[in-house]
Amino acid sequence: MTTSPAEPVPAAAPSPEDDTEASPAEQAAEVEQAAATGEVAPAEEAPPPPAETAVVGPPTTDIVAGQGGVMTDEVGVVTGDLTLRTEVDGYDVTVRVQYKDADEWYTVTGAKAPLHDPKDADAIHAVVVGILNRPEG
Repeated sequence: MTTSPAEPVPAAAPSPEDDTEASPAEQAAEVEQAAATGEVAPAEEAPPPPAETAVVGPPTTDIVAGQGGVMTDEVGVVTGDLTLRTEVDGYDVTVRVQYKDADEWYTVTGAKAPLHDPKDADAIHAVVVGILNRPEG
């Protein structure tokens, strides 16, 4: 029988075997037998592991403070080679600074603000780096 794409294809008639269902015990036995003979994979296979996602931390950049350094809330002025980090907590942004490779972080004075969108943190970080990084002195 030849059909054109516009004509529906007739459905196959159900076979008498489709009318009877195996009991759960019979189904389990069929699965075990098929798995043992290598005909099919076991019915319950573990799903593939989720793809690894990179953990993205706050934007961080090494800078050199200009003449006069960077004023912080905790210790006053810090100078020299520093690391600048822009942290987002919900809809608040805070810019922090540390002496390069040190453990302590200090809040840059005046560098706490509310955000309209947390995705704006990268742009804020770029602006702050542009203002505070003065490698020429």
